[in-house]
Amino acid sequence: MTEIQQTREKVRIRPDIAAMEHYTPTASLEVFSERLGRPINEIVKLDANENPYGPSAGALAALADLRGVVNIYPDPESRKLRALLQDYVGVSAGHILVGAGADELIDLILRLFIAPGDGVINCPPTFGMYEFDAALVGAQMIAVPRRADFSLDVPAIEAAAHEHDARLLFLCSPNNPDGGLIAPDVLDRLLALPLVVVLDEAYAEFSGTASFAVRVPHTPNLIVLRTFSKWAGLAGLRAGYGIFPLDLMAHLWKIKQPYNLNVAADAAARASLQDLPALQANVQRIISERERLERELAAFPFLQPYPSRSNFVLCRVEGLAAADLRTALEAEGVLVRYYNKPGLRDHIRISAGTPQQTDALLAALRKVLADHQV
Repeated sequence: MTEIQQTREKVRIRPDIAAMEHYTPTASLEVFSERLGRPINEIVKLDANENPYGPSAGALAALADLRGVVNIYPDPESRKLRALLQDYVGVSAGHILVGAGADELIDLILRLFIAPGDGVINCPPTFGMYEFDAALVGAQMIAVPRRADFSLDVPAIEAAAHEHDARLLFLCSPNNPDGGLIAPDVLDRLLALPLVVVLDEAYAEFSGTASFAVRVPHTPNLIVLRTFSKWAGLAGLRAGYGIFPLDLMAHLWKIKQPYNLNVAADAAARASLQDLPALQANVQRIISERERLERELAAFPFLQPYPSRSNFVLCRVEGLAAADLRTALEAEGVLVRYYNKPGLRDHIRISAGTPQQTDALLAALRKVLADHQV
């Protein structure tokens, strides 16, 4: 064996990583602008559940005045932010861990609990990062598909938990991509299983229901994840947090990156919590537009929208291919989400935007209707 061949043998990557499928995030506006040949201001981006109103004035002011902190490492415990979150969530700061988006916390939870081969239950279609991060730690991913209406198949989850001796169950409420909620009695039943339930509430502010976070201090196998990305318009800064049982917090402090939340994200998140009336007004605007979307989309013969309690609407596409509909809307400068995955290949997901963005979407859909005579 030559020296080069010996070196190649030593630098081989893990076979499971080599076999992984790529996670496909949405592209930036700049990328879409170049691809579509349109200026950014002519593109209607409704594909990533982003807040069209952006950060609050207070958050923008905080970002504009970072003098004296950018050159200094951030507080590794995010004490000021966690103190504000204590009031916002209604749970002691001792239960709260801040992360670079909820994505980092998903990764940390898997590192904390899962050794290679341990079972993790996932309920697709749902947020893709659960499966993505589980693969990175070598978990045995146990898929329990949702029913046709996207509700959880609770008996199948219970059977899978016992059969595979699963350690974790990932849930999302409202669920991405359909916007459905988990009922309290369903959560109670799942919490009776001998595993840890990780409940992702990224879209909770749009749901009109109370968060389950207040149950965490009294429920040793419940973790709740939240984010500033959606309701506070901070998706580009990556600020999230989790509410954990106290027994887990000491171990999480050991394994998280010391300076995981950058100073800009920290400042904007704190300012957002001190500017709640403006942000909550934006949330109400988005909810109103989501409700308008549900009404308007149902009028198109090729769309069947699902009821949603989030900031998006999922639609089944009938009479033409969902991928073709996505492409036709792109040609009109309107971006929606299409998933080439089981259970979603005949669906598109549309984020709730401003009234003007909804107008542009509806005009593009009318053109598709006229062109395709569906």
